[in-house]
Amino acid sequence: MSLDRSVLASVDGDQSSSSSSSSSIDSETYMVGFIVANIVGLQYYSGRISGREMVGLVREPLNRFDPNAIKVVNTHTIQVGHIEKKVSSVLAPLIDSNLVHVEGIVPKTPANTVRYKIPCHIHVFANIDAFETVKSAFLQNGLCLLSENNPLFSTSESVVVKEKKKSDLDEIFKLVDQNLSQNSVNGEIEPPKDFILPDLFVHQKQGLYWLYHRENSNELPPFWVENDAGFLNVLTNYQTDKRPDPLCGGIFADDMGLGKTLTLLSLIALDKCKVSTDGKCEVVEVENEQSVTRSRKRSRKGSKKQNTEELTGRASPKMTLVVCPPSVFSTWITQLTEHTKRGRLKAYLYYGERTQDVSELEKYDIVLTTYSTLGSEFKSSKDPIKKIDWWRVILDEAHIIKNHKAKQSSAVNKLNARNRWVVTGTPIQNGSMDLFSLMAFLRFQPFSTKSYWDSLVQRPIAQGNANGLSRLQALMATFSLRRTKEKALTGLPPKTIHICHVELSVEERQLYDEMETEAKSFVAKYIAKGSVTHNYSTVLSIILRLRQICTHTELVPSDIRSSLLSYNFEDASNNPVLLKKLVLLLQDSEDLDCPICLSPPSKMIITSCAHIFCENCIIRAIKSSISACPLCRHRLTESDLFSPPPEYTPEVDKSTCKPSSKATALLKLLEASRTENPSIKSVVFSQFRKLLLLLEEPLKEAGFKTLRLDGAMNAKRRASVIEEFGVSGAGGPTVLLASLKASGMGINLTGASRVYLLEPWWNPAVEEQAMDRVHRIGQKEAVKVVKMIANDSIDERILLLQEKKQKLAKEAFCKKGKDEKREIDLADLRTLMSL
Repeated sequence: MSLDRSVLASVDGDQSSSSSSSSSIDSETYMVGFIVANIVGLQYYSGRISGREMVGLVREPLNRFDPNAIKVVNTHTIQVGHIEKKVSSVLAPLIDSNLVHVEGIVPKTPANTVRYKIPCHIHVFANIDAFETVKSAFLQNGLCLLSENNPLFSTSESVVVKEKKKSDLDEIFKLVDQNLSQNSVNGEIEPPKDFILPDLFVHQKQGLYWLYHRENSNELPPFWVENDAGFLNVLTNYQTDKRPDPLCGGIFADDMGLGKTLTLLSLIALDKCKVSTDGKCEVVEVENEQSVTRSRKRSRKGSKKQNTEELTGRASPKMTLVVCPPSVFSTWITQLTEHTKRGRLKAYLYYGERTQDVSELEKYDIVLTTYSTLGSEFKSSKDPIKKIDWWRVILDEAHIIKNHKAKQSSAVNKLNARNRWVVTGTPIQNGSMDLFSLMAFLRFQPFSTKSYWDSLVQRPIAQGNANGLSRLQALMATFSLRRTKEKALTGLPPKTIHICHVELSVEERQLYDEMETEAKSFVAKYIAKGSVTHNYSTVLSIILRLRQICTHTELVPSDIRSSLLSYNFEDASNNPVLLKKLVLLLQDSEDLDCPICLSPPSKMIITSCAHIFCENCIIRAIKSSISACPLCRHRLTESDLFSPPPEYTPEVDKSTCKPSSKATALLKLLEASRTENPSIKSVVFSQFRKLLLLLEEPLKEAGFKTLRLDGAMNAKRRASVIEEFGVSGAGGPTVLLASLKASGMGINLTGASRVYLLEPWWNPAVEEQAMDRVHRIGQKEAVKVVKMIANDSIDERILLLQEKKQKLAKEAFCKKGKDEKREIDLADLRTLMSL
């Protein structure tokens, strides 16, 4: 759920190190002052600094010599040394508790500098409310923090650089922006017919040209120039005599449904070809073996040898690793089996029971695995994936790693690869911070170091500075490709989105107004006390109930007030029964993510402070140097963690259930479509499993044959439902009742041409993923999407939040932007609750 990260985790300015990557820098963060500290231990590291250069400051809580360690890296992310202990011992606890953010710059090094020390100006930023706490921490430890009222404050390199370099920096980005044509798609490549069966669309051939040239360009990376002394990074002032490696790869961000997978398979096929300047391919290697081989254990040595020779042939010199969610496996396998010649590209599924033999994997062109598989092997020394120098790594649905501190993000970042690709139709889901984890994987220096990203991009955007957005736009233009369906000219039928405004019934309106009035008083109280984060789960629960009333009153219990508003969840450590009730309440919705890994909770755990996490995520967090809740900083031990009741199955009495206003409106729309064309198929999306069950009976009575697709089904059952729904002809199913998350990735629903969204989601990208299961290549009919919105309700206010997120995502890939705030903040929560 994006609100729990973007709103609730930030409005109090109290974010954890575990989840800070998912939230933007607070828009009211300012420089408290700066301290002059030494970078020590230079003799132990190979990183070098040339003088007046930005440096990255990275916390090392697991450093075995010093748990307060802060390492210093240069623009190449090569370690230079550490901040001296007397300073790091004060800074580290402040950083870990998210009271401060720090940035470093080395002033011009004087000639008499001690050999193994370099002075560094560390600039400390914090929320205004935390200024006195931060200053006191330095004062109590005898350190001089030079704040604005100190005459020496003007010597801050931060001020000098802003005054002296601002115009140069902005001019650099302006020049990049003016030369976007250098990175535009200005050619086409035909994939080799000996490998790829179908003819590609023009936009796919152009995309293939761009992908191929990104991998084979020897140009300097963006913001590097060659001078008499060697090579200079004009952003950070880093000078080196070694030519920087080209950035091989980038972000492939075409709209969902434009055939990115087939384009990428064509790129892999080019590994076996010579490509001429006119875009023609000459095949230099042809093999005739099986195209897809599932991972399996071969117990007998003799048969293992025989099968290896039979299935794999000789090892390919260029191997591609594809990392994706399990639901997307079927897409890659389908594309391989249906769109490539049998035996030309060999693939291995590194999933479930799998080989640990590197030499076995080296016999395949493509290895498919999942983010969770890599995460589970993160610390394993036997993991063969980490031992291979991959020719190419492709992260499909890469927005999954938007939290750069999650285990699976760390796992993919450590992969060795010459070419690194991020593939996602939704690179920005919640805010610009989502892009940092992609930078970390791409190793685009200096932006792959968080302190550089914060100072050059994130902080200006969060503070509404137009320069931050323009820099982000120029940055994206250098190594990303994004085409929308409207511009790709695929011949795809149009998609139109309509808002169906629904008036609540008298009974629904009365319940909603009573609930909202009481909810406002609770949320207003939390805002006034500055305790929204501490009451995170309560606020989520309140908002959830308001949304449910807008959709169907049967979704909420009859004793709604006693089940929610009379409880105080702030500290329920002595009431595990209450905690389990809260979990049951939140399980009513799919719209819930673990704040650490940003994925639906796996083995859900609720803490004594009423926050919900994955079991592995929260145990790892409290075993770190500070044993505290990542959201509210409440002290935690493993005894403060509670398991929920068994998986929740909603009870539905279909015989006595009266249709809601939205259900009635939906039925009228479906009947109108049937009158227009009896063969029209429709997909009805909701995040509430119980609602899908409630809709089955009235639809059946109205003569509709329905199928249901939800997250409680296993993969085999889901595949069966999708296949049955795709069958055309009289008497077949015409309405699919689908949960959003079960239908968001890796499935094809082009048999339908009508989409109904029964409630708005916080994250518009999730809605886009769902509707683009229908509106994609293969669709023959115009697609009509209808959003059901309850008038004068929280539904309308969620739409406003969606518009903000969509605007940022769109502008990141455009040339111009406006000077305004980009991130969700406390004002948005007030808007949401109509306060």
